[in-house]
Amino acid sequence: MLKRNGDCWVITDGAAGNQRQALALAARLDMPIHHLQLEPRAPWSWLAPRLGLGASFALSDTQRRQFEPPWPAIAIGCGRISALYTRLLRPRSHGDCYTVQILDPRMDPSHWDTVIAPQHDERAGPNVLHPVGSLNPIDDAWLEDAREANPAFVDLPRPRVGVLLGGPRKGIAVDAAYVEVLVAKLLARQRVEGGSLLVLASRRTPPALVEVMRHRLVGVPGLTWSGPDDGGNPYPGVLGWADRLVVTPDSVNMLSEACAVGCPVHTLVTSPLPAKIERFHRALRDAGRLHAVDTVAAPPQYPLRETEAIAATLRKLIAARQARRSRG
Repeated sequence: MLKRNGDCWVITDGAAGNQRQALALAARLDMPIHHLQLEPRAPWSWLAPRLGLGASFALSDTQRRQFEPPWPAIAIGCGRISALYTRLLRPRSHGDCYTVQILDPRMDPSHWDTVIAPQHDERAGPNVLHPVGSLNPIDDAWLEDAREANPAFVDLPRPRVGVLLGGPRKGIAVDAAYVEVLVAKLLARQRVEGGSLLVLASRRTPPALVEVMRHRLVGVPGLTWSGPDDGGNPYPGVLGWADRLVVTPDSVNMLSEACAVGCPVHTLVTSPLPAKIERFHRALRDAGRLHAVDTVAAPPQYPLRETEAIAATLRKLIAARQARRSRG
């Protein structure tokens, strides 16, 4: 059991994906959570996590007041910016704060108590845990809550196909030409199977690509959502009710969450992927969790749900360190 004599700090920047991973892990530790969104000014933002000198003064007054004693029992960071501040907590707390960093911090993992870096990052170290994909909150209870909160989806014709759009990134062109190929394949299968298409854009999806989807999907049952102008975010409901999910190849987070649902997951790859992303795709394909967009596939043997297993390992590591310190 973890000691209940402190809080868990979740430290992130403003990136929604980083926040989602860190908060999902923290929620599994059953401790009071305080979320610190720390965004230092340059040059600390450029050089994080290596430049530690003066890092507190790189924060705004409000953020600086948050990053002060009493220090937490556990701190969980996700992303390069947060790694600067989780790294500082170990010496500042005189080792009392157990520091956890999610994603490769791009420097020696020994600066943290535990580093959680996905397998495709190929980050080695005796204190490094290696999930296949991104941590997330999705499990059976999460999906049931999502269905209960979005009951209208049950009336859509099946199969209900969720389409999760990311955006361009280095080495992956998610552009107008890509979307035209994707929507043509989606429509070809929908004409044969029927059903509905539920298209969700992300923050990285260029608006022009969303408009291509809207135009091409006129008359097809379902929805196209790109922001508050389209109503509340239906993402949980789409995952909860989906019979199949189609995800663009660029986002490790979206693919990981899709693979946590338990339905078949598909993607469209039109050109060679960058090496790290290709390693991630290969791991999903080899496990029967990811398929080409026009492939008929059965649900995976079991969904990709790694957060609880990582949390269980982390609880054991923290308890073991607490035992060692109490003996010392």
